[in-house]
Amino acid sequence: MLNTPDVRNETIRTIYGRRSIRSFSDRDVSDEDIAVILKAANKAPSAHNQQSWRFIVVRGQKKKELSELIVTKAADYPKASAALLRMAARSITGAPVVIAVANTGELIEHGTRLFAIDENKAVDFFRTMEIQSSSAAVENLLLAAASLGLATVWLGIMYLIKDEVLDLLGEPKGEFMAIVPVGYATRDASSPKKKDLDVIVKRFD
Repeated sequence: MLNTPDVRNETIRTIYGRRSIRSFSDRDVSDEDIAVILKAANKAPSAHNQQSWRFIVVRGQKKKELSELIVTKAADYPKASAALLRMAARSITGAPVVIAVANTGELIEHGTRLFAIDENKAVDFFRTMEIQSSSAAVENLLLAAASLGLATVWLGIMYLIKDEVLDLLGEPKGEFMAIVPVGYATRDASSPKKKDLDVIVKRFD
């Protein structure tokens, strides 16, 4: 974790110190640590408190099948996308455990019944809220893992084959799917340079 003078509490140190790690040692991750991570993910804010997410813990044979699926599907994509998919497969193979996060669709179903507005507009509204809620859960997961000394990476490229992955995991097609390998880093990773706040912050005083 970072130890800079302007960081005054452990939460901020965890946020500042988190890195995306793609290479893992063969050290296992305990079920206890996985439970802590998942409980933290489940504490994320969710629209109407629907918690319309599901967490799938993947090890062993199913993890191997996931990696093989990715390599097979990579052949269907252009060079750059295919390379990123194969890189994702290597991260999944190397990590002792993978956590997938998927939507259940419950918020969309609940919301469209609750709001007496145009159905297409309601579906789009609650679809977006499901994605926002599940993204918050993934961020909680990443930070909880970092606080325990674990390494993670959110494999965004996997969204290209979202439906195929969900099918492999026995989940219905949904609006959101995240794949997060979890393990212990083989080496420290440097932080990528972030834009200065002056560039990305707009103020109205």
